[in-house]
Amino acid sequence: MLPRWDHGDAVRLTRNVRNDGTFPGVPTGELLVRRGRIGHVRGVGSFLQEQIIYCVHFLAEGRLVGCREDELVGVDEAWIESRFEVRERVRALRPLAVDRQIRVPAGSRGEILALERCATLGVVYRTHFDCFAGIPLWVPEAALGEWRRSDHA
Repeated sequence: MLPRWDHGDAVRLTRNVRNDGTFPGVPTGELLVRRGRIGHVRGVGSFLQEQIIYCVHFLAEGRLVGCREDELVGVDEAWIESRFEVRERVRALRPLAVDRQIRVPAGSRGEILALERCATLGVVYRTHFDCFAGIPLWVPEAALGEWRRSDHA
């Protein structure tokens, strides 16, 4: 298990990092650093000898945050900003079909399970919709909108 980055390397955060209760002085669940922000590696360690953990200094936020290797990319690697984040609630902006049959009506509530950034397709989201239980769909960003509490499923 060799680290990909070393002290001083610039890295970009691929997902929002919230306080899991280990960051002092900040309420649990509060956003520490937003995805897409650039920081510099200040230390490298491991968690349970199974995961490499990087201590990353995000200068603009004034925070040193522990990040797993899969939460980071090199600062020179391609980056496509995403509108939504994993576990975020969304709604379908248009009907979604599987095998030419509409399975998710427009306005249906869903939850982001994962996302992929693709240079040709942009951002696509693996999304679970309440009305299509048990079968997540890969949905382009343009087909999803923000879920508001005032929306009805």
